[in-house]
Amino acid sequence: MASTASRTGQGSQPALVGQKTSHYRWKELGLLIIPFMILLLEMFQLILVTNADPQSTLTAKNLPTIQSLIPALGLIAALLGTNIFLSVFYRKADQMLLPLVGLLSGLSVLMSTRLGPDLNPPDPALGSRQLLWVLLGLVICMITIVALRNMAWLERYKYSIALLGVVLVGITLVHSLHANLNSPTHDQLNIGPLNFQPSELLKICIVIFFAAYLSENLNMVARGNLQLGNLRLPPLRQLIPLLLMLMLALIIFLGVRELGLALLIYGIYVCMLYLGSGRITYVLGSLILFIAFGFIGYLLFGYVRARFAVVTTNVVNWNAQSQALYDAPGGSYQVVQGLIALASGGILGAGFGLGHPAGQFFVPVVQSDMIFTALGEEFGLVGLFAIIGIYLFIIYRGYRIAMDATTHFNQLLAAGLTSIFALQTLIIAAGNMNFLPLTGIPLPFLSYGGSSMIGNYIIIGILLRISYNTAREREGLV
Repeated sequence: MASTASRTGQGSQPALVGQKTSHYRWKELGLLIIPFMILLLEMFQLILVTNADPQSTLTAKNLPTIQSLIPALGLIAALLGTNIFLSVFYRKADQMLLPLVGLLSGLSVLMSTRLGPDLNPPDPALGSRQLLWVLLGLVICMITIVALRNMAWLERYKYSIALLGVVLVGITLVHSLHANLNSPTHDQLNIGPLNFQPSELLKICIVIFFAAYLSENLNMVARGNLQLGNLRLPPLRQLIPLLLMLMLALIIFLGVRELGLALLIYGIYVCMLYLGSGRITYVLGSLILFIAFGFIGYLLFGYVRARFAVVTTNVVNWNAQSQALYDAPGGSYQVVQGLIALASGGILGAGFGLGHPAGQFFVPVVQSDMIFTALGEEFGLVGLFAIIGIYLFIIYRGYRIAMDATTHFNQLLAAGLTSIFALQTLIIAAGNMNFLPLTGIPLPFLSYGGSSMIGNYIIIGILLRISYNTAREREGLV
């Protein structure tokens, strides 16, 4: 018996060692090497472009110092710290999301550092502030994972979360009362030195409510027993809350006069309704309503007509009408300048730090609303395809987490939150390329701004928590 136990102990020791070494998230760490290398190389290049004398030769004295690389090194340390935190406490969480969003966040810090000194007026500290927002976002992401140990409370308090969303809309409406009815206003509140966008929390609240409400009334919403012509709708008891959330988008459109935010919230509504019911008729009916109300808004508000007029700008065959729209206040100047910047980038781009998105080809608000054009000018069409590919990977992983989830609530929540990334990326990229009216919503993880960065990392924290809970449930650990 003793010899058998001894042999068993000796034989099991390598397995235990192997089990311990497998606890680390090696796949995630390996993937993080790619953004680490890109951050260091691009930071190295930016310093050379900024400080090098074109008439002097490159020597060891001209090379960047360790101190000048601190922003990139600081972000690398933060991502490594997050990797260690997840490896210690949440090893089973998805291992692809952090490298993907870390790369986009790093590009955001680099672009803010590069664009800040060229803005009008210059803002040399822009990159440092964006780095602080990314670091804060990573911390809040970890706090979100820890705080959501029991996801059931989100489902239980869905009406309280919906009420929070209504309060955020109310605050935004009050803030917009001073604005001209024919001019757009952004959902931005100034709290001391900080700028806060209620919409960044509002969209998360809407998805949580829809995920909880639809999972609770899944059969009634999917079946539908209220006949309206050829359209079968859910009973009034289930239909009224859905219509109230639909009215939320219309209130934002009419009251806040923010076309992009209304489009985003309406898109979330349609996505969640389809995900919860699987009925394409709901989607088609919602789109018809959106077109109808959009046409009414087009007739009522001058700024909506101006936004759609910009889309019709003929940049190739420039004429007097194009010039008049270009020179008009709130006209096509911003979009046309962005298109010029995109065109100047060509296939391969001018090179990081060598473009003129805030200089020769001045693009207003290039650091946030028009960041897509700045990336296109300096990284070219190839770089934009790579960035869009990163977004597609994030969306794929989000939907993969949703498909693997074991409860309807977690499935709808993960899919709805992922849809936010898809919709925002589509709306702002299409607006920058003049396929859709330009809106003021940020490009996830790339646009400058603290509210957007924190809101996006809250979503990543929720997705990581769902993936962790799913893995434990499937292994029978909970």
